[in-house]
Amino acid sequence: MAGLNKITVDDINVKGKRVLVRCDFNVPLKDGVITNDNRIMAALPTIKKLINDGGKVILCSHLGKPKNGPEDKFSLAPVAARLSEVLGKEVVFAKDDEVVGENAKKAVANMNDGDVVLLENTRFRKEETKNIETFSQDLASITDTFVMDAFGSAHRAHCSTAGITDYIKETAVGYLMQKEIQYLGNAVEVPVRPFVAILGGAKVADKLNVISNLIEKCDTLIIGGGMAYTFLKAKGYEVGSSLVDNEKIEYCKEMIAKAEAEGKSLLLPVDTTVADSFPNPIDAEISVENVDADKIPASKMGLDIGAKTRELFAEAVKTAKTVVWNGPMGVFENPVLAAGTIAVAKALAETDATTIIGGGDSAAAVIQLGFADKMSHISTGGGASLEYLEGKVLPGVDVIAEK
Repeated sequence: MAGLNKITVDDINVKGKRVLVRCDFNVPLKDGVITNDNRIMAALPTIKKLINDGGKVILCSHLGKPKNGPEDKFSLAPVAARLSEVLGKEVVFAKDDEVVGENAKKAVANMNDGDVVLLENTRFRKEETKNIETFSQDLASITDTFVMDAFGSAHRAHCSTAGITDYIKETAVGYLMQKEIQYLGNAVEVPVRPFVAILGGAKVADKLNVISNLIEKCDTLIIGGGMAYTFLKAKGYEVGSSLVDNEKIEYCKEMIAKAEAEGKSLLLPVDTTVADSFPNPIDAEISVENVDADKIPASKMGLDIGAKTRELFAEAVKTAKTVVWNGPMGVFENPVLAAGTIAVAKALAETDATTIIGGGDSAAAVIQLGFADKMSHISTGGGASLEYLEGKVLPGVDVIAEK
């Protein structure tokens, strides 16, 4: 797969050079305070390597979705403060609504080897998301080398993830990108078999191409979560008021046939946890019952995989050598409806297989349920990891020079 042979930060000499690193500092904030700094911590190995090698380290990232240019609530100032704490040295915050305006240029001009500057939110410039060259040129004008380390944004062709490389000769991936490409790329392209893929989450539509691609690549495909009910309906089962995408029933029938034609095992829930309606609020107390997948009452809604399915899915994982998991098995935010997701997380935690969690909700679930340290790799990018599993070329990976 394209991307497994990229120039990395270990291949370049940055001493005395200005290095612009595209990080993923899109962290959750509440009243200006960072509530989860995982993404900041994940960026540290690359940043420290470049500092120690004597580079002038300029960091950039987007945060949130500012609609009308600069807004204080989307400023990266809190990120600069947290970075200063965890690096144990001052990270100069170049507050600048132009991102690469006079203030940023001055901050960069004043840098010594090993210094760190953080630019303002790249999306304060309207050109960023449209990949318009004026902003790409501005970013390129303050650096000698570009390092891409934001896997969570690698599926977007923006100025700071791709456009800038048109104007910079020396490019490389950081350690975080390298790890993501290595784990996800190897899992999909050259997996140690048996290879089991587990897909969950709400919508079939979000994962259409992933399902098709994974049937070709894996030995067993497990489908749970809200998307399973469209498959059950495709098999002719009554699914009550469960989430169903009626436009995708034919597609699900095709996928069931494709798995059979390719000799792959496609596992669907054999039983399900049902309730009268979706919990409101999401973590509210709820009364549930366990019914067979082909006996869902017309008045009930499936909200998690059932007890027999939990065992079936866990059993399938036991013999695997590679497991990729994307999407929860049920409404895991509710303690009563988290049993399926916990069972899968536990099965992955107990196996010797290489276990890869594909970002987004499944990453949140694994972290929240306390299984994070038992997984081989937890992806930092939800959308990016999905596109990678689809077999798509990610723009932010594609533009970096090959070895």
